[in-house]
Amino acid sequence: MRYKVTFLAGVALGYVLGTAAGRERYEQMKKSARGFVQNPAVRNAAETAGHTGRQYAGKAFAAVSAKVGDAVPASVAQHVRSLRERGQGAEDDWGTSNT
Repeated sequence: MRYKVTFLAGVALGYVLGTAAGRERYEQMKKSARGFVQNPAVRNAAETAGHTGRQYAGKAFAAVSAKVGDAVPASVAQHVRSLRERGQGAEDDWGTSNT
């Protein structure tokens, strides 16, 4: 998924740099993108996906740590703990909370 987004961003950038419309088209695309990101349905979908991802990360960490015991690096354990704490009513990167 990350590669698709990167590719699409590259295509958009190439289009903007190569088009005759130039700055005007760039501003139009920027406005459309901002409207898309600020759409409540998109924000809710992103919030739900983030919450679900944190839940699965916690479950996966618990399952793996039960099988491998103390072999889980401390950095991984700390990262999972921070994701759990972040998911409990804290503000996310979108400025919304998981309610």
